[in-house]
Amino acid sequence: MTASAAAVPGPGRTRSFLRLVMIEHSVFALPFAYIAALTAMFLDGGSIQWGTLLLVTVAMVGMRTFAMACNRIIDREIDARNPRTAGRELVTGAVSVRSAWTGALIALAVFLGAAALLNPLCLMLAPVAAVPMVVYPYGKRFTHYPHAILGVAQAIGPIGAWLAVTGEWSWDAVLLGLAVGVWIGGFDLIFATQDVQADRAEGVLSVPARFGVPAALYGARGAHVVTTALLVWFALATDAGAFFWAGLAVVAAAFCYEHTVVKPHDLSRLNRAFFTVNGFIGISLFGFALLDLLVRGLTV
Repeated sequence: MTASAAAVPGPGRTRSFLRLVMIEHSVFALPFAYIAALTAMFLDGGSIQWGTLLLVTVAMVGMRTFAMACNRIIDREIDARNPRTAGRELVTGAVSVRSAWTGALIALAVFLGAAALLNPLCLMLAPVAAVPMVVYPYGKRFTHYPHAILGVAQAIGPIGAWLAVTGEWSWDAVLLGLAVGVWIGGFDLIFATQDVQADRAEGVLSVPARFGVPAALYGARGAHVVTTALLVWFALATDAGAFFWAGLAVVAAAFCYEHTVVKPHDLSRLNRAFFTVNGFIGISLFGFALLDLLVRGLTV
């Protein structure tokens, strides 16, 4: 096989790359981007702009893929020394660094292309949005609070989706973006608790490694209280209806359940809290928000 042929992803390499970036985890970010985009459409004309919604989807998936690929590439040596992550594709060789960079750059090009097709403001801000995606994996090397950098990166999604629709800045979108950022930063605190011993041994910085598992879990609870408050503020600012408020009640209940599942002395159900509950939160709130907008007059 020639070097040029090896650089072209085949079906097996593509599947391995998609596993590397955990493409299915787009479920965490996409629902809130859709809430932002559809709310903006409701307030700015009252009808769904399907072409714009498609481009928002492409941009979100492209940016998340770029971010995850960069994360895996930058962290591959740390991952190799952590028993939990030693099976990741870049560590085992299932995906080469060259292939990972190729996939990352293709994803970045897709994101920039979608931003260009949306409007000039999205294209102008697109490179700025990419910065925290690359900074985040380095964060654990210089600060005990890389979770905050992740939160900033994730807050960009809903804000960008609103800009995609209106082409104008919106503080309502900022409220939703902050809610998403604090939410994801909070459950990243939970996720990081499983790596305390490995992180301390390797000098990897995080809140659990510095302050301990109980402090991290209390921090996550506080973050999710703030998330709920920001979502309430967003609902008030956008005059949300009864179904959205019902969705907030479901989200609040899910947060309470999440924090009963994971305990400082028992992390055995962490994956349930991290993947199942947080996936449910995003999808359920989107469902309630969409129903609310349709009842209030959003036209298809």
